Amino acid sequence: MALIEIESLRHSYHIGDKSVQAINDISLTVKRGEFVAVMGPSGSGKSTFLHLVGCLARPTAGSYKLDDIDVSRSAPNALAAIRNRKLGFVFQNFNLLPRLSASENVQVPLLYSGISWRERRRRSMEALELLGLGNLASRGPMQLSGGEQQRVAIARALVTNPLLLLADEPTGALDSATSKEIMSIFDQLNRDSGRTVLLVTHESDVAAYAKRVVTLRDGRVVADEHPRRRKRRAKRSETMQADAFS
Repeated sequence: MALIEIESLRHSYHIGDKSVQAINDISLTVKRGEFVAVMGPSGSGKSTFLHLVGCLARPTAGSYKLDDIDVSRSAPNALAAIRNRKLGFVFQNFNLLPRLSASENVQVPLLYSGISWRERRRRSMEALELLGLGNLASRGPMQLSGGEQQRVAIARALVTNPLLLLADEPTGALDSATSKEIMSIFDQLNRDSGRTVLLVTHESDVAAYAKRVVTLRDGRVVADEHPRRRKRRAKRSETMQADAFS
């Protein structure tokens, strides 16, 4: 069943008198439970695409349905409610509030939901414990490593139990070892809970964790592949060839 349905999506903006077409006629469907990486060189439109999917920007033309809601035509107040209830965001630079503890940072998406402090605290601790950070709940961001800060950011994205987890270059500020840890978390969230994940990256080793890789260039989809399926087919082919000569 489709979670994201995009048809002929376009987005343009102006620089002076010049119109720039950042997204140019993209049609794409993402099923519930998919793990999709969006790749492309600088200027390909991948960040703009993520902003459109995350309801942080509105398309110039075309349609975008999220969970059967045509969000491309939703009012600003409705979009804010959709972002809060259905979407979780993870950013490259973590975007944690420095004066709040890890637990308080995780609670931020719940502040405008009419949830009691006790329930916010319970849910934040549950999310932190899921990410292995229960013992660091009272620490501030400056007392945490980069990997720990990103795990707090992931816990914050998960605390509302969103339908879709969106990540914008989630390993861009991390070293290679910590990047592997963070991507293993996304992989586990997708495999164990069926969480739909869509992330933007320019790194092929990060995209390799996804089950599907969509490549953009000049605002268009130029490739849409399932690398894990291709690897399985190649492995089966090698096995068949080995059996034929044994």
